[in-house]
Amino acid sequence: MSEQKHSFSPIDSNATPRYAGIATFMRLPYLPVSDAGNVDIGLIGIPWDGGTTNRAGARHGPRQMRDLSSLMRKFHPSLGISPYELANCADLGDTPVNPVKIEDTLERVEHFYHQVVEQNIIPLSAGGDHLVSLPILRALAKKHGPLGMVHFDAHTDTFDRYFGGCKYTHGTPFRRAIEEGVLDPKRVVQIGIRGGLYSEDDDTWGLQQGIRVIRIEEYFELGVAGVIKEIHRVVGDQNTYVSFDVDCLDPVYAPGTGTPEVGGISTHEAQRMIRSLQGLNLVGGDVVEVAPPFDPSGNTALVGVTLMWEILCMLADQVGKDKR
Repeated sequence: MSEQKHSFSPIDSNATPRYAGIATFMRLPYLPVSDAGNVDIGLIGIPWDGGTTNRAGARHGPRQMRDLSSLMRKFHPSLGISPYELANCADLGDTPVNPVKIEDTLERVEHFYHQVVEQNIIPLSAGGDHLVSLPILRALAKKHGPLGMVHFDAHTDTFDRYFGGCKYTHGTPFRRAIEEGVLDPKRVVQIGIRGGLYSEDDDTWGLQQGIRVIRIEEYFELGVAGVIKEIHRVVGDQNTYVSFDVDCLDPVYAPGTGTPEVGGISTHEAQRMIRSLQGLNLVGGDVVEVAPPFDPSGNTALVGVTLMWEILCMLADQVGKDKR
């Protein structure tokens, strides 16, 4: 652990305008993971989309999300939370990746997160395609045991194999995680699931494991308040991870993603549900599948990093309570 003291506040926008300076998540200081011993929450990019099966581009997500995060401020008015007063937060940079080999990337990313978790840093990550959640979960489960998960997505990501043999794609991470024992399926709730399937059996496996799947039709029947009750009922008070795929949102809000599905939730509904996670025992989170090539305006990256900031506030609130 380094003895060097760091300032964990974002750059002062009254001293340096938000369009100036080197882009980091939320304008926080950058620290290499080897020098992050005093960090409570580490913001991390995973610039990789080698698990994408159709529209690649999420490898560029972390860079554009960092840029758009300059629009984030310091105080959450709806919750009355000043996250940087509650927790030491820093940008820990990007994980190492291998652009052309999936298994090697999974090993590199997992090794990086072991270093994060060993220092008791809570990871908050920006993908990258959804396969990047698997090595994060592996590292967290080594410390915390099998995790629950609040999973916002248009797809269950519990498919088995692609093209006959490939076990690792952005559609398989949570099947692998359950098989490996890093996720407790009975404490997993999936919200916003919709879109066509290759066959009626595509989602059967997850249901058989006990995953609580809230398809979009049920989502609108329950309403946001009803879904929030289900989230808390399913995950309870044990260690829980939150994973947000931006294709959970209707494409009118987030067109820049690899597998858009019409008929999704709104950004405000997403914010309400993330804010409802306050009080859960969260051990980390991610926002994935922001693919800038499909949205040159940057709006999808803005949406993604705003939801990342909402999760950050939940994590900081938890850190603040733990420090009391």
